[in-house]
Amino acid sequence: MSKVKSSFFCQNCGYESVKWVGQCPSCSQWNTFVEELIQKDHSKDNSGWKDYNGGKRTTKIITLNEIKSSEETRLMTSDAELNRVLGGGIVPGSLVLVAGEPGIGKSTLFLQNGLWLKDVSVLYISGEESEQQIKMRADRLKLKNDRFYLLTETSTQTIFQEIKKLKPQLVIVDSIQTLHTSFIDSSPGSVSQIRECAAEFQRFAKETNTPVFLIGHITKDGSIAGPKILEHMVDTVLQFEGDRHYAYRILRTLKNRFGSTAELGIYEMTDEGMRGVLNPSEILITQKEDQLSGIAIAATIEGMRPLLIEVQALVTQSVYGTPQRTVSGFDLRRLQLLLAVLEKRGGFHFGMKDVFLNIAGGIKVEDPSIDLAVLCALLSSYEDVPLPPHICFAGEVGLSGEIRAVNRIDQRIAEAEKLGFEKIIVSKYNQKGLHKKKFEIEVVLMGRVEEVYRYFF
Repeated sequence: MSKVKSSFFCQNCGYESVKWVGQCPSCSQWNTFVEELIQKDHSKDNSGWKDYNGGKRTTKIITLNEIKSSEETRLMTSDAELNRVLGGGIVPGSLVLVAGEPGIGKSTLFLQNGLWLKDVSVLYISGEESEQQIKMRADRLKLKNDRFYLLTETSTQTIFQEIKKLKPQLVIVDSIQTLHTSFIDSSPGSVSQIRECAAEFQRFAKETNTPVFLIGHITKDGSIAGPKILEHMVDTVLQFEGDRHYAYRILRTLKNRFGSTAELGIYEMTDEGMRGVLNPSEILITQKEDQLSGIAIAATIEGMRPLLIEVQALVTQSVYGTPQRTVSGFDLRRLQLLLAVLEKRGGFHFGMKDVFLNIAGGIKVEDPSIDLAVLCALLSSYEDVPLPPHICFAGEVGLSGEIRAVNRIDQRIAEAEKLGFEKIIVSKYNQKGLHKKKFEIEVVLMGRVEEVYRYFF
C-alpha cells in the first residue's frame, strides 16, 4: 500500500507547507492553511493530445533561427469590445481567465459570444448550471446556433473524453472552481484542484492549438479565487467589474501576452444580454441644464481609446476637528498631493475644508492627465463659480505647480472636438507634437496653475 500524501495549502495565496502553520509566510494571512490530499494516480491519465489534430508532435531542441515566424490568424468575434481587450481577437491555443463578482454577467457575456460565432464549433462546459438553465438564458438572449454544444460535467476526465469525440474549435469553461480531477483527492475549489485542472486545460490548449476561456470566481477582497499561480499559468487575465447600481460593466485586461494590458471594454447590461458601448464618452458625461460649480471634464486615454469623463468636486467648511478627504474612482493620495500644491503654490486654505471627489459613472481612472480637471473642479467648488460649458482639460500637475505634458494629445483633442467641445486646456510643453491647424476646436496652452486660476476666476 502506498502512503497517502497530504500537504497544507494557504487558501489565500496557494503557498504549500508540509505542516500546519498559523500565519502564512507568503501573504501574512492568519489561519488560512487547510490540509489537502494530493496523491496523484497517473494510471487514469488520458490527456495525450499527440494524435488529436492528426499530426504527431515531436519534442526536440532547435535553434531560434530554425523557427519560421508566421502571423497568427486570430479568431474575430462579433463583440468589438472583447476583440479590443484581447488585443485584436482570440489567439489560437490561448488560455484566457475571466474573473468577476457573482451576478456581474460573466456567464451571459460568454454564452452570447459563443452563440454569435456561427462558423466555429463551440463547446460550453458548465459545472454550475443545468442544461435547462442555460437554455432559458439563451432564449432570453434570443440567439440560436447549430454549432454551439453544451456539456454539464465537472470531472475533467469525462470532459476530455467528450472533447476528443467532438473536436471543438473553442472551449468555454464555467467555472474552473467547480471542476475536479481524479488525480487529486481533495474537494473541488481547493487550491490543488484548481491548479491541476488549469494545468490540464493549459496542456490541452497548447498541444491542440484550441483557445480556452476559463471563467473564475473572486474572493471577498476582490482578488481571483485560487492560487496566484493560476494567473501566471494563463496567457490573458480579464477582470469583469462594475457596480450593481449602474447598468454599465467594464471588462479590464490585467495581463495579456498578445496585446496591451491597458485596454478597456465597456458594456451595458440590457434585457437581451450585454451590449458593447461604442462611444463611452457620452454615457460618462451627465447631461445637465443648469451650470453647477465643482464640475470639470477631463480628456483621458484608456488603452487605445480616448474617453471624456466628468470630475465632480465638493469643498465645504469642516464641522469637525479633522477635515475629511473622500474619493470615489480616484486615488486618495493623488488628491492630497493636488491639495498640497494648491495650498503652497496658490495660497488656498483647504486645511479647514472637507473635500469630496467623484468620477461620474462609477469608473476608476489612473491616468495622471486628469490632474488638471481635478484641480479646476476643486477651485470651481472652492470659489463656488461654475466653469464655462464646452471646455475640457488634459494635463498632469507637478509639485511645483507646473502643468506637465501628456502623451497622445492629438487623440484627446480629436475626441473632445467630436463631442462638440469648443476649448481644451493643455500644457504649453505639449507644443512639439501638436498640430493646431488641423483642429477646429480652440487649443489653449498654459504652463502654471496660477495661469489657469486667473483665466477662469
